[in-house]
Amino acid sequence: MSDVLTFSGVRLSFAGVKAIDGVDFTVGADELFAVIGPNGAGKTSIFNVISGVYRPQEGRVLLGGVDITGERPDRVARRGVARTFQNVELFRQLDVVENLMLGRHHHMRYGTLAAIAWVGRARREELANRARVEEIVDLLELGRWRRQPVGLLPYGVQKRVELGRALAMEPKLLLLDEPVAGMNLEETEDMARYILDIRDELGISMILVEHDMGLVMDLADRVLVVDFGVPVACGTPQEVQANPDVIRAYLGVRDTAADPGGAR
Repeated sequence: MSDVLTFSGVRLSFAGVKAIDGVDFTVGADELFAVIGPNGAGKTSIFNVISGVYRPQEGRVLLGGVDITGERPDRVARRGVARTFQNVELFRQLDVVENLMLGRHHHMRYGTLAAIAWVGRARREELANRARVEEIVDLLELGRWRRQPVGLLPYGVQKRVELGRALAMEPKLLLLDEPVAGMNLEETEDMARYILDIRDELGISMILVEHDMGLVMDLADRVLVVDFGVPVACGTPQEVQANPDVIRAYLGVRDTAADPGGAR
């Protein structure tokens, strides 16, 4: 089976400052792929290139073999890329179901007049989309809050709603930008379970950017480490944790072989 995503030879600079410097990776079907690195390593820039926010100066991004490099974000979304954000981006005055329904807009084919009349095709599509949303409500255990304005919900639940809205798009690839940032231990464990359910039950490929290394190493099939836009290592969690270049990038360990004065 072909890869869902190919990120090949990408280079991106801003005013001469390199944000991504020759990064290559692929994401396979049903794979949970993680990108980690210190602050400023280029992780968000990678997401922005995939989702069409940035156009790289070099390299290509293929989604299911189709070149999407530099396409507008709305076109990339229609091709099957959905994204969550570190900061919750929801319509706070709308309830849970209404926020999830917004993720179905790419699947709505009827026009304004049909929507006003709410007959025929409009009615059938609306009911089908609501049925799909209810499946997501069940998957993410949002039933008790389904008719509450999201602005009144606990932070961890809001993050879950944002994840649900991305799922409502029925993506081929899901980009998770720090999905457990700001969560307590219980909320983090719940989110980890939902992420695994999405992979195992829905078969959606995912790219995870996260600073919680325990979560990354527990969940990811493979991990890419970047530092100042440069790829450092890519492999299984076990391989990455044992890589001396990764240890140096994260911990700042000095090479005592090259510097006999070394750590003191």
